[in-house]
Amino acid sequence: MSMLQQVSVAKKANVYFNGKVISRSVVLADDSKQTLGVVLPGEYEFATAQGEIMQVISGEFEVLLPGQTEWAVYATGTHFQLAPNVIFSIRTAQISEYCCQYI
Repeated sequence: MSMLQQVSVAKKANVYFNGKVISRSVVLADDSKQTLGVVLPGEYEFATAQGEIMQVISGEFEVLLPGQTEWAVYATGTHFQLAPNVIFSIRTAQISEYCCQYI
């Protein structure tokens, strides 16, 4: 889905890593939450508080998932899932966008 319908968007951005990762929180009509974000080139480590599905909207991410030793590539149109309370790493060589759905 390229459009989110009937949403509320937080005015204040979530800014991480000195502005190299920025997202906006979106609340859908059913009260579920997602974030839409942009990641500048670099390598970043994140922690989850709840389960997430990360969809790559544009660009490409290399992701080091919890418990893995090899980086996996996720290109535009693909996604990966994360359990609650885990740490994972993302790196990208280009400006990339994502949509994070909380589960």
